[in-house]
Amino acid sequence: MATRTRISSQTKRGGVTMAEIGQLAGVSQVTVSRALSSPGKVSPETLKRIEDAIARTGYVPNAVAGALASRKSNLIAALVPSVTNIVYASVLHAFSEIMWGHGYQIMLSETGLQPDREEKAIAALLSRRPDAILLTGVHHSAQARRMLLNAGIPVVEIWDMSDTPIDCCVGFSHSDAGRAAADFAVQWGYETAATITAGDDRALRRRDAFTSRFETVTRSKVQAMDFDVPATLGLGREAMAKLIELSLPPRSVVFCSSDQFAQGALVEAGVRGLTVPDDVAVIGFGDQEYAASSAPALTSVRIDRQVLGRTAAEALLTRFSEGPGAHLVKDIGFQIIRRQSA
Repeated sequence: MATRTRISSQTKRGGVTMAEIGQLAGVSQVTVSRALSSPGKVSPETLKRIEDAIARTGYVPNAVAGALASRKSNLIAALVPSVTNIVYASVLHAFSEIMWGHGYQIMLSETGLQPDREEKAIAALLSRRPDAILLTGVHHSAQARRMLLNAGIPVVEIWDMSDTPIDCCVGFSHSDAGRAAADFAVQWGYETAATITAGDDRALRRRDAFTSRFETVTRSKVQAMDFDVPATLGLGREAMAKLIELSLPPRSVVFCSSDQFAQGALVEAGVRGLTVPDDVAVIGFGDQEYAASSAPALTSVRIDRQVLGRTAAEALLTRFSEGPGAHLVKDIGFQIIRRQSA
């Protein structure tokens, strides 16, 4: 008969040990370890007793110790600027679905738009010995890059493109997206333009590319409303109000660095009695779920976030199977979705 051992939660402040799980199940610590790492190597009856003991105590195996022995943690670290932004959330959902299906869990960290914060997050997450890391963007501090190269684990950079990625890169060209938006605006007859832009490197590259192309083709100077904070609907309204007060010419087009800004611009235009797109046109970026349901429906630059997330996961899985040297740079492209706003 198995020895019955009572473990008091009042005295076991340090947590239940594997040896105590063995005592509860009537087996050795070695058998518990074997059951956790290779369940098929113990009998169903023994496995059931061990699982019951774990369920009774809430025991959690020491994954870090296991990772040190096997050099595998089954953890993927993911760093994104914002966990509340649907753009990044939907990418991560698609990424996680595939990685979970292959036995991996995701450790998520929010970095904002601050390189030093990303650097600290990378250091903290690498200390947990993840099997791979996902980063948003391709521009990182020199120290962050050194840490990642020294870690020797697969890295996938998303939401941007680079000819010299740390390891794998899945994204699209923000400069190309800005130029394409300018070409679209010119194609549909807009001769004057303005931009509303948030304070991150990728948004600024889109703004600069749009401005350069539009000014080159039309010989008309593009007005700029820039913010050094993330986009919100309220700031979009504020920016559109300022543009109108600065006498934005009729039949101008406003290129926004996000759909949040664009939605705010549409609201402000409506409040001031302007007709969209006859008086002013608006182009967003991201093609979020509400874009098609806006009034008027929002023209936006679409990035297929599901494809991006899945492709990033597939890049890591390829890297796991093929090892170092399996560098992958994948451009998923973008598409301008024309609706009523432009």
